Amino acid sequence: MATLSPLQKRAQRKARNSTAMDMNLVALIDVFTILIFFLLSSATGVETLVSPKAVELPLANSIQAPKDTVVLVVAGDEILADGRRVALVSEALASKDDLIPGLKAELDVLASRQAVRAENRERLAAEGQAVTIMADKTVPYQLLRKVMATCARANFSDVSFAVRQRVEG
Repeated sequence: MATLSPLQKRAQRKARNSTAMDMNLVALIDVFTILIFFLLSSATGVETLVSPKAVELPLANSIQAPKDTVVLVVAGDEILADGRRVALVSEALASKDDLIPGLKAELDVLASRQAVRAENRERLAAEGQAVTIMADKTVPYQLLRKVMATCARANFSDVSFAVRQRVEG
């Protein structure tokens, strides 16, 4: 029997102990794709409103989840409708009329975009559309009354106020 060199012995041992294991990457990729799709689709079920830093919402004992509506933000010195500035608070307070013209115009545009199908248009004309008002807790009632009156004139009669949920402790 011929003696093997240490290098040959090592090569023989490696050949004898090696178990080739192939991994099926296609199945692994399929699993990860399904997992990502599931996570993305379930993440959209969370219903929270993002509150701007300039708005300190009042506390309430509300447990009702927010609806997907047009969001009006009354903060600082401006009024925003779905993120676009539509009026200044100082001008709205100085006005003798309850109607805020810039807000009314923007709400009319938003109302026309939301009701594309004819049956939805008829339902919204009968019931009115929904709007959520996010106002700082220091905003005067006179301004909120003007905002609500403008919403009502634009057929947004389902008005909700955004609040922070009070934590019972």
